[in-house]
Amino acid sequence: MSPDVALPGKAVDGDWRRVHPASPFVRGWVALAAVLYFFGRDAFERVLQGRDIVDPLNGRVLWLLAGGGIVLMLAVGGFILSWYFTRYQVAEGYVRVNTGFLFKQQRQARLDRVQAIDIVQPLLARIFGLAELKFEVADAGESAVRLAYLPLAQAKQLRAAILARAAGVVTGPETVEEIPEAPEQHVLSVPPGRLIGALLFSEQTVGIILAAAASITVSVLTENSTIFLALIPAIVGIAATYWSSFNKGYNFTAAISPDGIRLRYGLLDTQAQTVPPGRIQALKITQPPLWRLFGWYRMHVNVAGYGGTPGNENAARTTLLPVGMKADVMMMLSLVLPDPGVDDPQRVFTAGLEGLSPLSGSADGFVTTPRRARLLAPLGWRRNGYLATRTALLLRSGRWWRTLVLVPHQRTQSMALQQGPLARWFGVTDLVLHTTAGPVAPRLYQAGVREAVELFDEQAARAREARKRQTSEQWLAELALQRGPATPPPVPTLEEHPESTPTTANQEDRHHG
Repeated sequence: MSPDVALPGKAVDGDWRRVHPASPFVRGWVALAAVLYFFGRDAFERVLQGRDIVDPLNGRVLWLLAGGGIVLMLAVGGFILSWYFTRYQVAEGYVRVNTGFLFKQQRQARLDRVQAIDIVQPLLARIFGLAELKFEVADAGESAVRLAYLPLAQAKQLRAAILARAAGVVTGPETVEEIPEAPEQHVLSVPPGRLIGALLFSEQTVGIILAAAASITVSVLTENSTIFLALIPAIVGIAATYWSSFNKGYNFTAAISPDGIRLRYGLLDTQAQTVPPGRIQALKITQPPLWRLFGWYRMHVNVAGYGGTPGNENAARTTLLPVGMKADVMMMLSLVLPDPGVDDPQRVFTAGLEGLSPLSGSADGFVTTPRRARLLAPLGWRRNGYLATRTALLLRSGRWWRTLVLVPHQRTQSMALQQGPLARWFGVTDLVLHTTAGPVAPRLYQAGVREAVELFDEQAARAREARKRQTSEQWLAELALQRGPATPPPVPTLEEHPESTPTTANQEDRHHG
């Protein structure tokens, strides 16, 4: 066996491995190109003009070339040292990464705390068959450990080994190379045509059309055509935003495997995520008004480790489904929440997505805003409501922009009741649930005070009981305790049992759970 193979439970110097030798050049090619351009532009211009590359009578050119050569050698030397001192190890239940030759740093993460693993391939890395491995642990994205770059096959093998140990699939002394990649089953994909249609009929497009109409109106009324010149930067920015959304959502596919939900997407820069269903803290399903014409929905999740950092990359990573039909939503719900905790999940989730409580009573099971407060939300008071199942709390809101939020009971970290002066006048209050940072902010709008206080106490009790039932940080090991010997599970349905892990919370105080 090679001395470079990392043996679990045994950590010696021979267990450390290095990334691919081309890694620093793939990361720093822009810097190299800038150095070559700055110091070689005179020679480049001379070539374009048909003259000699070097003019012996021009000392400035010689000094520039000499300086460029020195800087280039220093840069290449720095890249080589960076590669030589970057090593990683999987041993003793940890993954460790050492970097730096002047200022050394070691990052490590416990395998049973790994929240999600991504394989990222920028365009240049794809050309060379390399990939970056990025895995997160549960502290809002501040401890993401990166390995850049590994051969793609090696990155997949390492991801499989880490996920197998984190999930509890493998607990023996197998080496990294002996752990096979878990099989997967494809469950859905997003056609490019639907993605383009979703972008064209998005809220952003509506805003652009309204802004364009306002600009044309102002231009006509003021007889000033120069206003269109000022819009050029905005047009470029809008086009870049559309391209980024298309590039990130292109070829979106989802699959299920024993180690989690696998998501793949990207046109130029591709990314492969593996999100264990037990690590999802909260889920949000939204439907903009224009999407209702086509029956489209989108889904976002909070995952511990991703955090709430804004940006296109983080937005893509927290997207569970960029655009899908109702059947796609139900499929993804069955993966995230295998046990919905109700006998008729189709009816319950349909009521959460599309339901509108009748004027008399709440026939769909959701407790909504009391009629006395309808002036506060004349359009949404029959939509705003909640329903608690055995495994999750469902919060719906929005008459035109429909939203359904699901929070597994064990993921409720704390809660707070919030009431402004108008809400106090009408006898309603908001209930806010706190989970990890992300795009989902669970909030029950304008519930009756009595109902909100009862829900507060009941949800605190449900969260405590749900966490008591969790005995393992490894989601498949926990499943094995309930089902017997661990076997790779099939694609779950809405009737199966959930795999999830505990979180620490305190629900005793009514302001801070």
